[in-house]
Order: sequence, then structure tokens, then C-alpha cells
Amino acid sequence: MDRNNIEKIAQSAEDRLLLAKLWDKINAGQRKNIPSHTCFLSPREQEMAKYLFGDMEGLHAFGGYGDAERKMLIYLPDYLEESSLYDEDSPCVCLRAAFFQGDSPSHRDFLGALMGAGVGRETVGDICVDAGQCDFFVTAEIAPYLLQNFTSAGRTRLHLQQVPLTDAHIPEPEVKVIRDTLASLRLDSVIASGFRIGRSLAGQYIAAGKAAIDGLPCEKPDKAVAEGAKISVRGLGKIQLAAIGSRTKKDRISVVIHRYV
Repeated sequence: MDRNNIEKIAQSAEDRLLLAKLWDKINAGQRKNIPSHTCFLSPREQEMAKYLFGDMEGLHAFGGYGDAERKMLIYLPDYLEESSLYDEDSPCVCLRAAFFQGDSPSHRDFLGALMGAGVGRETVGDICVDAGQCDFFVTAEIAPYLLQNFTSAGRTRLHLQQVPLTDAHIPEPEVKVIRDTLASLRLDSVIASGFRIGRSLAGQYIAAGKAAIDGLPCEKPDKAVAEGAKISVRGLGKIQLAAIGSRTKKDRISVVIHRYV
């Protein structure tokens, strides 16, 4: 764990500023032996933080539930158990917005409304929309403000309440299962198969910097994709290379791809 690594990891001035803030927050907690936490981080930001902090004892990536995409870094001193992340005084809070089930606000509607309410993206974690309700995660500092002021998403009226993290409702993602065979596990091949587009067009998305593997931007069309990896492409959506099977008689690789709908 070395602060000097910030310069090696950061790819921009914004990265350096973020990593410096993360360092100051976590280092202060470790030095004083008290809990400390950061804002919510994107998968890419989490990867940078992983390189910065390494396997630091007591440091947890936590987003309110097990498979959260956006997570905070939380330092717990040795006198606190990991289960305390779910306690009432957790720095991560779950808010539930109930609405008329006949309405169908989307993730984009909720995110836009939250930003319109004047909160920063870094204070908001995952947004989990289901029929008639949406559970979303925010920092404890911003929760009281939202409980008083977040009343609508688009034209949909909301009724907000705070719920225990252990009671958060995370809907199962809807996926389309695609079974295919590929000549290789190159990124452009997997994207072409998952989104049913030509490989040359997939390569254009990658070259334009619109593709990411597990949150990390990738501009290499020949990058090998591992089983379980999630790939997002701006303008197309998200897929996962769910399974890699055996080779066919024509020496192609059997794959199962999940496309999130």
C-alpha cells in the first residue's frame, strides 16, 4: 500500500484526484483505527482502488448486497466484524421508493430524477427497479435529504422509506440466453454474438472506446474474454459470457451468452 502508486495507476487528472481522495479517507481510518468509507465507485474505479490498496486488511468493497455493481470502500478496524456493514449505522443505506404499479419508471428515470434532485452520482449506488417499487442505495449522509425531497421520478409519484439492508429487494435480472459457437473468444467475436451484429461493427464500438470488460475499458478487439466476464457496450447494453463449452467437430468453441434485457 503505497500512495506513490497513484501516479502509476491514474490515467487522467480526474483519476489522480479520485485516488488521492480515496487514499486520504481510508488511510485516516487506518491510522486512527476507526471506521472510514469512500463514496460509491464504478467497477473501473474499484479496479483502480484494488491496485492502490492491494490486500489491505480490514478493507471491504460493499454496495449494500452481494452482487452490487457500484460499491463503497469501507475500512473496518479489527474490533468490528464484517457483519457490521449491515448494521443500522452502516455508511450505506437502502431507500425504497413505492409507486403505482401501473407506472413503469425505468432505471434511467430514477437516475435522472436523483441527479435532478441535486445529489452527486458518487452518492448513489445500484438502482434496482421492480414492479411497484425500487430499492436503491445511497450514502448515509444523503439519505435524510432524499427522504424529505425525492418525491417523483419523471411523472411517477414516489413514497420513500428507509429499509434495513437485509430487507433490500433485488429483482432477478431478465436475460436472453444465446447459445452459439465462436472461432475464438476474442472480445469482438463475443460482442458480435451477444448483440447479433457483425464483427466489424463490434470492432468499431471497441475502437471508439465504448466497450468495457468487468467495468474496465478495453480497446483491443482481440482481447480474450474469460468465462463469467461481463461486457458492457455503450449504445448496445450488457452481456455476460456465462459459459464456455467444448469444441465442436469444426473446431469452434461452444458458448452460452446472457444478454441483459
